[in-house]
Amino acid sequence: MASGVSLAQNLYRSVGPDGRVTYSDRAIGPNAKPSAEAVSNADGPASSANAQLPYDLRQTANRYPVTIYTGKDCEPCDEARSHLQNRGIPFNERTIETSSDVAALRKLSGQDSLPFATIGNQHLKGFGADSWDQYLSAAGYPKQPQLPKNYKAPAAKALTMPAPVAAEAAKPAERPARITAPAAPPPGAPTPENPAGLRF
Repeated sequence: MASGVSLAQNLYRSVGPDGRVTYSDRAIGPNAKPSAEAVSNADGPASSANAQLPYDLRQTANRYPVTIYTGKDCEPCDEARSHLQNRGIPFNERTIETSSDVAALRKLSGQDSLPFATIGNQHLKGFGADSWDQYLSAAGYPKQPQLPKNYKAPAAKALTMPAPVAAEAAKPAERPARITAPAAPPPGAPTPENPAGLRF
């Protein structure tokens, strides 16, 4: 029996010579670094919440994890969430709240409309109960709820983690160096006003 599989992903942020920012799951170019706004996916389908699922449902959830992307005051998002809960589908929820969340959603889905869902690698744009049910059934999810009574769904999390405050921004502002007047040149020395240094 295989142990839990970790499907947490790194999100790489690359800035091209034209200034375009690209997010990817692979490093692009030699200077690509993991993004400070890493996608929050550390609790993926192999989370502790899935450990308590029946074997068949756990296998399906690990093979085809369901993630929904929602926003505040979004009625279709609420309907999608309720539909998954009523059907007994274990899922992760990512909220879209900041501009970096919107950028990451746009990179992932090619658009910024909600709700958006993934079932494994399949992308579902918008909510339609019938079409979602077809994709869930094709992935192997049961039509009737099989979640244990003590199942607790993972809490919704923001799609991206906020970038840490840069060390420079955390430093107190330094006072500028004190400006002092230049010392007077010795008598007979050249100055800008008297380049030859003549004295009368």
